[in-house]
Amino acid sequence: MTATTTPAAGRRELSFATMEEMLADAQRLVESPGSRTTGHWPLERLLSHLAYTIDGSIDGFGSTAPWFVRLIAPFLKGGILKKMSPGIKLPEATVSAAFPDYGSPAEALERLRAAVERAKSESMVAPHPAFGKMTHDEWYRLHLRHAEMHLSFARAE
Repeated sequence: MTATTTPAAGRRELSFATMEEMLADAQRLVESPGSRTTGHWPLERLLSHLAYTIDGSIDGFGSTAPWFVRLIAPFLKGGILKKMSPGIKLPEATVSAAFPDYGSPAEALERLRAAVERAKSESMVAPHPAFGKMTHDEWYRLHLRHAEMHLSFARAE
């Protein structure tokens, strides 16, 4: 599946202070019979992607970004930890791994819950593919900004 990065109309403004707030929003989306996404990914793939990245911050990703991205990424990290904008296009070879198919939205939500539980008891200190070394707190903030950005494309109707 190819993901494009064209901005979508109708995005929500989100601000999560905790992963529990993010999970509550995700659960509301899953439980709403009229949920839809305004972007290019269905809800279950958004949730599975969030779980994948939380697990990756604990286990590692097994790959790194191209050298030129790793060169400039540290200069962007501070801003991204405050607000993440859409528009990053992943290499085609990594898209299926980064947006795994965990089945239904409910199954993807359970996978996300499991990843959040791991983050409560395990250290998120694996190197980021672009930013390199990150602290547990930096990862936590990055996951919240990442969830805000992706879940902004989902609406409960």
